[in-house]
Order: sequence, then structure tokens, then C-alpha cells
Amino acid sequence: MSTDVDVVIIGAGPVGLFAVFACGQLGMRAAVIDALADPGGQLTALYPEKPIYDIPGRPQVRADRLVSDLVEQAAPYRPAYFLGQEARSLSEDACGVFSVETSKGETVRARAVVIAAGAGAFGPNRPPLKDIRDYETTSVFYHVAQRDRFSGKRLVIAGGGDSAVDWALSLAEVAQEVTVIHRRDKFRAHPANVAAMNAHPNINILTKHQLVDLKGSNGTLEGIGVGRIGGETTVLEADVLLALFGLASDISVLRDWDIAIEGKVLPVSAETCQTSRDGVFAIGDIAHYPGKLKLILTGFAEASLAAHSAHQRVFPGKAIHSEYSTTRGVPGSSENPVLQSA
Repeated sequence: MSTDVDVVIIGAGPVGLFAVFACGQLGMRAAVIDALADPGGQLTALYPEKPIYDIPGRPQVRADRLVSDLVEQAAPYRPAYFLGQEARSLSEDACGVFSVETSKGETVRARAVVIAAGAGAFGPNRPPLKDIRDYETTSVFYHVAQRDRFSGKRLVIAGGGDSAVDWALSLAEVAQEVTVIHRRDKFRAHPANVAAMNAHPNINILTKHQLVDLKGSNGTLEGIGVGRIGGETTVLEADVLLALFGLASDISVLRDWDIAIEGKVLPVSAETCQTSRDGVFAIGDIAHYPGKLKLILTGFAEASLAAHSAHQRVFPGKAIHSEYSTTRGVPGSSENPVLQSA
């Protein structure tokens, strides 16, 4: 299946989401591709409940709230989201139109490409269980975007770090029951939280155990085989597995995209955020130039620079007549009747 837009954005982290807005303000529709199943990048996958303090105008904002606000801000510009799939290949036709192929066989065509992949394409460290991908997004998850997904469920959490312990305590408030599986006898988490988890009446803990297999069909989990290290195997009745073994980042796919790479970053022009390849831009942590600061607010500014640069390629010769959102407005806003009727 092929989707045509003006700009394709690789990465649905905060910078990629703001790039949707920045492009939309200039009349360009965007598609967003991300390997994770939910928007937000590391904010969603690693610390959704953590506060962020360096967003202008927000003395403090939770990571998940910032993500939801960015999604809402982008929504009027009708972005096409391709989540839970990786951008695999990039090609360009004789007319200068790029085609990005995804791991699920989707094709996204656009005049410009913006890479907002942070430290690379983030994907989960999957436990080596047969057919695990068949259960992903329905019964197997690698991060928590919405606690309601686990309401009333028999939940198994695999992992031994802060994330596993924190989510065990949080989800025990909504799940029917929580069982935590860890290969070792000690958790690598804050001692006070480990003590709270040990004392919680709705949390069962199995240390020195590992995942063995999944029981179920058609994406619906019924049980999880777990085994004591060096010992017997048993089956836990379960509706959901939350496997918290961290994320792996990878930029190897970009090495076939005919763009310059230095280590794990892409050198770009500080004025345009364009990479070494015409029409391909990079913003956020993956972009590098002298004096670069790896901050979210820096990425937001780069998103605007890349959008203005991409506009020249998407609409050759068309001038940009306004610089401010107060002038352009937002589609659907009562303050902007011209855009409302457009």
C-alpha cells in the first residue's frame, strides 16, 4: 500500500511530533514512521511518568502529558501515522520523489524526508520466545502508554530494574493481579520501591525464574510458561506480558540511505538541518553540527528550520509570507476563519 504526503518524518518522539506541526504550519502534510507502537519515543517507552523541567512555558510537565499535547498540537494537520514498523529503505525517483519502505510493507512517498530518530531506531529487547511477535500490541507489550490497557488483567511483568518495579507498583492498582519474573534474586531498583513491591498484597514475585514460552492463539494470551533457573517449569495463567528488558537503538539501516554518518550521528547544516543528501534532513539528537546542544527545545527549533528548508523542495519557488503562528492560525480554530474554510 502506498501513501503520498509532502514530508515523511522518521521518528515519533517529541521532536518528530513537533515537526508535524512545523510542516503543517507551512501547508505541508506529513507521515510519521516509528518502530514503537505508540508515539513519544523514549518519553513514552522509558519514563512516561517522569517530570520534565526544561520546556519553555512549562515549569514542570510529565513526559506522557507532553507527548499527548504534541499529538494534539499536530492533529489539525492530519498526519498519517505508521507506528510499530521500522523505516527500512529509501529510494528516489527521477522526479525527486522519495519512497520509504517500512517493515510491514507500507510505502510512503514524499518530496522531503526528515529523520528525527533520536539515538536511532528504538526497538524493544525481545525475550527469545517463539511466536512472540504474534502477540505484540494485543497481549505482549514492551512499555506502558496507557494504564487502562491493563485494567482487570492478569499481568506478568518480566524484568528486574527500576522500570519493572515502578510499573509493578503502579499497575497493581488497576490489574487483577501482578506477577513479577526476574532471573536473579535481587532487583536493580531503588530499595524503598523494592520493599514496597515485596509488601504489596496484589504483587507476586518469582525470582530466579525466566520466561519459557507463551500459551495462546490468534494474538490472545492465555498463559505463560516460566521456569526456575536450572529447575522445573510451570504455567502461569496470564492475559498480558509486559517485558521490560530495555530498548536497543540502531542506525545501521541509514547506512544504505546515501547520507554521511559520523559515529551515531548525522552531520547537518546548522542553517537548514539538511544532511549530505539533498531533500533529506535530520533533527533532534541524531543531528549534529558544531555547538549542538542535545536538548528537546533545540530539537523543536531544528524542526522549524527543517520544515522551512523542506518547503523550498516541496513547493519550489513558492514564497513563505508569514512567520508567526498568530498570523497563520491553526485549521479548525475560531481565530482563523480563512484556514477553517480552506
